[in-house]
Amino acid sequence: MDIIKLAFDMTAAVQRFVEHVRRYYYGIMLFGYRCPQCHGAFVMVAEGRCMCTGCRNELDPTVAFQRCSACGGVPVLRVRRYQCRDCNGDIASKFLFDGTVFDTEYFRRKMSESRQRKEQQAEQVRQMLAESRSDALPLPPADIESIPGLMDALNGLTAGLNTPFATESNNEFDLQRYERHIQAHIQDFPVNLLDIPPLSEHARKDLIWRFIAVIFLAHTGCVDIWQDEQDIMMIKHEADTEGCGVPGEFEDTDRIEGSLGGIET
Repeated sequence: MDIIKLAFDMTAAVQRFVEHVRRYYYGIMLFGYRCPQCHGAFVMVAEGRCMCTGCRNELDPTVAFQRCSACGGVPVLRVRRYQCRDCNGDIASKFLFDGTVFDTEYFRRKMSESRQRKEQQAEQVRQMLAESRSDALPLPPADIESIPGLMDALNGLTAGLNTPFATESNNEFDLQRYERHIQAHIQDFPVNLLDIPPLSEHARKDLIWRFIAVIFLAHTGCVDIWQDEQDIMMIKHEADTEGCGVPGEFEDTDRIEGSLGGIET
């Protein structure tokens, strides 16, 4: 015996029976009522809606044919129930079998009001954000001499290479290019900064730029660096991932051991 199949068959049979009872109920309740336009018979097409079989005219049978038992007033649909227009008393519709009727115009209006409120709130938030946004912050150009000891440290790092380091601004430095270049040459064993091939023909300037790029990579956790006398050594960080190569995406910052040429890190 397939109990599950029998249960589904019983459910389907009950549903068919309920539909048959609903049609019979509506047929009895609408019997004797005629369309005011063509005197045709009515059939129920939805909860609270019947249609003339002759002219296809639709109406609410409760409002059209039923009256308040207390005062004889005309029913009015209020959201989800009928009320008397005169005494405001509730009216139980005899043209509803087991469903609920809804005032479609009421819910349409409420949905429209809800959308308008959300749009107004969104506009208010946009205006608040626009008003609270501060003006652009002018940043002064980087001044190497503003950091005590940095000039001496850089000169000590590049000792023996061309002329002393000049502080005038230069637009040739591409930090991301140098970071990618260094990441392509660091290994799982210590590598000297001087062993990284230069990208510029100006040896002193190129070494300074490599040093700056290494500092940024160390602060993003991509490399570990330390100072061995006058040499800057580096090694690939154990937790290094591909994401470290993207400027602006900071992982957990590792310490830079010791001081680099007198620069406390």
